[in-house]
Amino acid sequence: MDLGLADRVYVLTGASGGLGLATARHLVADGARVVVSARAPERVAAAVEALGGPARAIGLTADLADPGTPDRLVAAAREHFGRLDGALISVGGPPGGTAAEVTDAQWRESFETVFLGSVRLARTLAGALTDGGAIALVLSTSVREPLAGLGISNGLRPGLAGVAKDLAVEYGPRGVRVVSLLPGRIMTDRNRDMLAASGDADRARAAAEAAIPLGRIAEPAEFGRVAAFLLSPAASYVTGVTVPVDGGALRGL
Repeated sequence: MDLGLADRVYVLTGASGGLGLATARHLVADGARVVVSARAPERVAAAVEALGGPARAIGLTADLADPGTPDRLVAAAREHFGRLDGALISVGGPPGGTAAEVTDAQWRESFETVFLGSVRLARTLAGALTDGGAIALVLSTSVREPLAGLGISNGLRPGLAGVAKDLAVEYGPRGVRVVSLLPGRIMTDRNRDMLAASGDADRARAAAEAAIPLGRIAEPAEFGRVAAFLLSPAASYVTGVTVPVDGGALRGL
C-alpha cells in the first residue's frame, strides 16, 4: 500500500534514538523527509547520518522545555525542505518513583518538559499545519492503566491524551489530525535500563513478556511502522484517538 509519504516533511522530537528514530526511519523509507531533534548534538548528528544525510534528514539540537523550540522546528522544516506536513512529539520518560516518593522539583521539571513542552509544540504545529497535516504524541499505556513505580508518568500522560483530543476537535475542521500513541513494552534503551535495574534482567524480561498476550517485548521498528502509517495520508480519517501499541497488554476495551 502506498502511504502517500513521498516528499512530505515531518518534525520528530526525541528522535536521536528509540521510538522517534524508528519512526523517522520508516517515514524516510517511504519517501518522506524529516527534521529530527533531541538534546544531545552528537546523537542528533548520528541520527541524521543514519537517515541518509541532508537530502532526507536534518537535525536540530533542542529542548522542549525551551519556549523557543517550536518556532525553531517549524522554521527549520520550511527553510530546508520548503514545507511541513506533520510531527511526532516524543519526550524522554520522566524519572521513576511512586507519586508519593518523587519530589516537587521532579514534578516541576517533568511538567515543564513532558507536559508543557509537548503542549506548546503541539499547539504551535497545529496552528502551522494545513489540510492533510497530522500530529502524533508518543505517550504511554499509563494513559489507561497506571504503571507501578512511574507516578509522574501516571500523572502527566493522561493529561496529554486529553489535550490531544481537544486539539483534534479544534483543528479537525481545518483538516489537521491529532492522535496519541500508547507504547507498551518496547525494547528501547529506557526499557533495557529498567530491566537491568531489577537486578535480574532475564527474569524481569520473562515476567514482562508473560503479561503480554503476544508473549514478547516489541522492537522499536514495530512501533515505527504504526506511527508512520498514522502520520501518513493513508490514515486520513483517523483522528482524536489513542492507539495502543502494546501487544495486547492493556485489558480494557
